[in-house]
Amino acid sequence: MSDVTRVLFISSTFKGAPMIQTVKEAGCFVILLAEEELRDEPWDMRYIDEIIFTPSLAKYQDVINTVTWMARGWNIDLILPLDEFEVELVSMLREHMRIPGMGVSQTRHFRDKLTMRQLADEAGIRVPSFTRILNYNMLRDWMDMNDTPWMLKPRMDAGSMGIQKIHNADSLWRAIEDLGDKQSYYLVERFVPGDVYHVDSLTVNGKREFVSYQKYAKPPIDIYQGGGVFSTQSIKKSSPDMKALQKMNEAVLKALGIENGVTHAEFIKAHHDGEFYFLEVAARVGGAFVSDMIEMATGISLWREWGNLELAILRGEKYKLPKVKNDYAGLVLTLAKQEHPDTSGYTDEEIVWRADKPYHAGVIVSSSNYDRVESLVQEYIPRFIQDFSTSAPPMDAQRTGLTG
Repeated sequence: MSDVTRVLFISSTFKGAPMIQTVKEAGCFVILLAEEELRDEPWDMRYIDEIIFTPSLAKYQDVINTVTWMARGWNIDLILPLDEFEVELVSMLREHMRIPGMGVSQTRHFRDKLTMRQLADEAGIRVPSFTRILNYNMLRDWMDMNDTPWMLKPRMDAGSMGIQKIHNADSLWRAIEDLGDKQSYYLVERFVPGDVYHVDSLTVNGKREFVSYQKYAKPPIDIYQGGGVFSTQSIKKSSPDMKALQKMNEAVLKALGIENGVTHAEFIKAHHDGEFYFLEVAARVGGAFVSDMIEMATGISLWREWGNLELAILRGEKYKLPKVKNDYAGLVLTLAKQEHPDTSGYTDEEIVWRADKPYHAGVIVSSSNYDRVESLVQEYIPRFIQDFSTSAPPMDAQRTGLTG
């Protein structure tokens, strides 16, 4: 390893600035490989030594060729993704170049919705009934045993992308036929109505060093497919929900085998039985400014601590988590019809952050009082709908980060 640690970040979205800054301030040489469409984004070049743009990160072989070409002049010590879409690509580069970090097989546990469900199910963790799309006889048997509606889900896309809600067998068969040779890259899952929660963790040497528990006001898929206001907030500490989530999150991460890194896991508390079910987990920081909300409540920036952890591992140093605050926070966010929405009419002293992104309106409130945070979030949601809300096609909503 060279005297100067060289870190390559890869991203198809404009995000991750706190981690880039953290790594640069730790004395690293920072390289960013981003898609061409991000050229005009306000990257802070104080913390980036070299930035290279490429037409598409989806063309994996082209990216591998580009990065190995870069490595002829730079000894790259660490490669990190900034978005869900690059998690698998980065794992391929690590294995190809023999660079430390999570490899392809391990990454599949956090990218492939079928794999993570199977591993959780085998570990005795509650998951909605599901089946792979492979053998039609097995699929028919599953359909006979599970009432509609069903969810047809891509195994590898991020969050709520590409999900279809299916109400009868004929519709499912037509949807499968439309997929053609891609159908094995999907799964079918029984739809479970309920409230959706997310748990954001930092794992160090197989142990949870930091965990934060939140609940969405509406399931992310409803926002992704129907628009509206995205909102999430801390749940009450030591509540039965928190204790149940703590146990299930621990079981999931143990079953999937993460040793080091950040995770964003989602669980649903079913209306029909009041039990929690595992939905999915990603090896990344939560999107839609979720990490900002967590930082306002706890003082912990998951972006920064992910960077600090990766460097500590690379350098053989012991990682130490900063002091954690014990407050609550809530986020209210929407795509706005105004390019620069004016939130100055929201004047409560608990507001600690305002979105500064074109066509986005958002605030974060924080307090040591759980009831105060919940009250403000519930007050702001209908006001945001009236004052700002607009909608975008699902892919645009995903790219703008309106789901966790």
